[in-house]
Amino acid sequence: MHNHAHPDVCPAKCVKWLNSPIRKLIQNPRKLLQDYVKPGFTAVDLGCGGGFFSVELAKLVGATGKVISVDLQPEMLEFTREYARKNGVLNRITLHPCAANDLKLDSLEADFVLAFYMVHEVPDRQRFLNQVAALLKPGGCFYWIEPSFHVKAKQFQQMLGEAQSAGLIPKIPIKRLLSRGMVFTI
Repeated sequence: MHNHAHPDVCPAKCVKWLNSPIRKLIQNPRKLLQDYVKPGFTAVDLGCGGGFFSVELAKLVGATGKVISVDLQPEMLEFTREYARKNGVLNRITLHPCAANDLKLDSLEADFVLAFYMVHEVPDRQRFLNQVAALLKPGGCFYWIEPSFHVKAKQFQQMLGEAQSAGLIPKIPIKRLLSRGMVFTI
């Protein structure tokens, strides 16, 4: 399904910015995620875009771990495939197409789930958050961050309440430049 179904979805033409070296200076994936992702983990990158975080997750989970890169847009999954191949970690990444209202990951158990700048694009947030909670192994971690220029403080508070309704337990607030987020456990 293409982003015609949901006009808020970041278009594939943005991928050059999404994977730019400049972005790495502002949002360094290793610095953001290394405290939460360990070798051998199963990690899920929801709304993987061009693979910016998927590639770093693949390095962090190591040879014994795996990353499931999930996106609504086939073009984004292809960008992720190419970026992972160039970085030598494609063998640790599974590309997974989802639907606008269904992650289609029912049988998966994850140690770590990332949703970076994408939950505000989801049409049925409560269903999405319920699916995220169902994905996590006991003690698993959900790292959720939103752009503060799209998601204002009051809306984010409402979203946090929805996450708690899904059974996600807020653990560590994330305060980053132009961003607001939360690390949850289950």
